[in-house]
Amino acid sequence: MTNGIIDDFEARHHPFEGCFNFRDIGGYRTADGRSIRWGRYFRAGRQDRMTPSDVDRAAKLGIRTQIDLRRPDEVSNCGRGPFEALGARYVGLSVLPDGSYEQLNRETGTLGERYLAYFQYSAEPWRRVFEVLADDASYPVLLHCTAGKDRTGVITALLLSVLDVDRTVIEADFALTNRDVPRHVKFVVRGPGFPEGMSREAFTRSAGVREDAICVFLDGVKEQHGGPVQFLRDLGVDDAMRGAIRENLFEDAR
Repeated sequence: MTNGIIDDFEARHHPFEGCFNFRDIGGYRTADGRSIRWGRYFRAGRQDRMTPSDVDRAAKLGIRTQIDLRRPDEVSNCGRGPFEALGARYVGLSVLPDGSYEQLNRETGTLGERYLAYFQYSAEPWRRVFEVLADDASYPVLLHCTAGKDRTGVITALLLSVLDVDRTVIEADFALTNRDVPRHVKFVVRGPGFPEGMSREAFTRSAGVREDAICVFLDGVKEQHGGPVQFLRDLGVDDAMRGAIRENLFEDAR
């Protein structure tokens, strides 16, 4: 396992031509030595720019549920991507409401503090994500937002905590987002171009993550909520749901 922790990025990363930060959490080991199954949970960015070749490759993943964390305006602007047409159930769970970005920009400092502030909004979509993950019929699951790094990164960190994956691995998985940024930048240069008013340098920063952000987030969850498991318990993700999620994702559970 980069950062001296995860050394199999190439195995878990799916380098689609028009979709970035798409990867599998399979193979991560838990505190008691169990392993997460490959091909069950994928995390990613937007898929609306996938090429026909990408779609053919994506079909082979057999995605049964697409959990979309984006706001309705993001979905409207970019579309849902190809997975519904490939047979996936679409579940839209916007964890941040309209206007939240402006509020977060005003009220938060570091990226990790911003992640903690996500929880000031409705708890329902957060609980619903884990409800979907507790249902075996949902798998394989694709969970994503626009860039696949912030909202997706927070949910994935909480999930890996439920699975008792070591925190150093959770932090290293979060940082893997930065491995796909150069490829993403090249795609934008060749094709759609940078958003109006955004330089290459600014886009590069926005496409990646500060590696310490997830540390600030996890420390804050522990301090403010008693840790990820207690936080989720307070949301209504009870022992039965957490047990079902573990059964659905552990290699030796079947």
